[in-house]
Amino acid sequence: MDNVVESSRLDKLRNIEALGLDPWGHRFDGHQPIQTILGLPADLPEDQRPSVKAAGRIVSRRIGGKVHWLDIRDWSGSLTTRKTTGDDKHEATEFSDWSSRVQVMLGQKQIGDLGWKLAQELDLGDLVGIEGKFGKTKRGEPTIFADKLTFLSKSLEPHPDKWGGLSDMEYRLRHRYLDLTYNPELLDVTLKRIKIVRTIRAYLDAQGYCEVETPTLHSIAGGAAARPFKTHHNALDIPLFLRIALELHLKRLLVGGIEKVYEIGRVFRNEGISLKHNPEFTMMELYQAYGNYETMMELTEGMVLACIDAVGGGHQRKWGEKAINFAPPWKRMKYADLFLEHVGVALDDQPGVTEAAKKAHIDIAGKHHDVLVHELFEHRVEHKLVGPVFVYDYPTSLCPLTKRKAGVPTIAERFELYVHGMELANAYTELNDPITQEQTFSQQLAGLPEEDSMAKMDHDFIRAQRHGMPPAGGLGVGIDRLVMLLTNTQTIRDVILFPLLRPEK
Repeated sequence: MDNVVESSRLDKLRNIEALGLDPWGHRFDGHQPIQTILGLPADLPEDQRPSVKAAGRIVSRRIGGKVHWLDIRDWSGSLTTRKTTGDDKHEATEFSDWSSRVQVMLGQKQIGDLGWKLAQELDLGDLVGIEGKFGKTKRGEPTIFADKLTFLSKSLEPHPDKWGGLSDMEYRLRHRYLDLTYNPELLDVTLKRIKIVRTIRAYLDAQGYCEVETPTLHSIAGGAAARPFKTHHNALDIPLFLRIALELHLKRLLVGGIEKVYEIGRVFRNEGISLKHNPEFTMMELYQAYGNYETMMELTEGMVLACIDAVGGGHQRKWGEKAINFAPPWKRMKYADLFLEHVGVALDDQPGVTEAAKKAHIDIAGKHHDVLVHELFEHRVEHKLVGPVFVYDYPTSLCPLTKRKAGVPTIAERFELYVHGMELANAYTELNDPITQEQTFSQQLAGLPEEDSMAKMDHDFIRAQRHGMPPAGGLGVGIDRLVMLLTNTQTIRDVILFPLLRPEK
């Protein structure tokens, strides 16, 4: 069937060429966004209707005798906003049938002989330019009554029809260009992601931070405990790794005197795929000289609230069937207190932790006490953190890059921000003592397999610290997860335009 459709479209391509027209179009200046056109008065008498010029993709087509009806769509307004009423007053968004599409009437008399011949060659998915008057039909539908049709590009592949749509998830992911065209929800999430990233940049710039770019190819994969992707540089004949974190190069810049520095960039971890994980994802990391993890809490809360204000919808937001209340101030709870509350034993109760791990069916063989503690935390506590909540003061052994709490060497000044059990941000009072840092790295590296990311020490980073790194606060935020939470999107695949997929068979 597809071969027949493709053959038909090729025939129409040749027919357009035979009319003396370029089926691949040309520059089309002066067209108005469809959303702007829809905002024009549509109830005026016929002789007072405003002249308009639009360009878009044909997403619906209905053929009559001497009149053809099209719906064309552009990207100018995938959502409309309305005010809700009642006790819970806030702005909400809902999809509108007319949000970024408009009906077009092509009349044989109005568009002339050439235009009418061209209209016979149109297909779903073609791109066209329309000029005419904007008004309403007798049924009250906003419509462009065309007096000129311009062909802008031919679609040689079939597009989904109005009724079949795009329902198969794998088909959608492999044909993201169609998914964006026919699922306004995805386009809305994509545009909101762009707005969120812009807001983060604007917020940090206003706070005096400098954005930088650091290498993606590393000779030593460091800054996190993760398995890297390996590659090889032919000219230098050396192995390289795609970065797993932004951290160590940004800290070098702190040493170099850039006191407030951040980067938004892709990082790569050769690990699993799930609703919350993709091997290639976007991180924002920043570092502030003379700050600490409390400084980072304040910054994180302000930055996320700025993003919420930018995308709209208020502090009370949906998350699936649940809700999130982002109204400040956000809760701050100690790791040890949460552990005691939900696991039932204290952090330093080694027999109690071991017994709790056994009851939770956690393998305890050869594991350090603090590793069992954190596995219990993940198993028993994380899913109960509705949030937003800052969980702070972690066991030191879990945080090799973190400064110890003054007078309490077993506690590291670290927090993680959780919302409905999902980690959204991770922050430290950064360890700037090169002697302790080198000892910590050595302890962490002991016994690790060669393929692990941290199997080699970054001696140059230690050398940089030995030249004097200021005390600092540092923060990492998963951009993809932040977008998920602020757009009520349940899978990371729908906030990443091109998530990793197996090769197509």
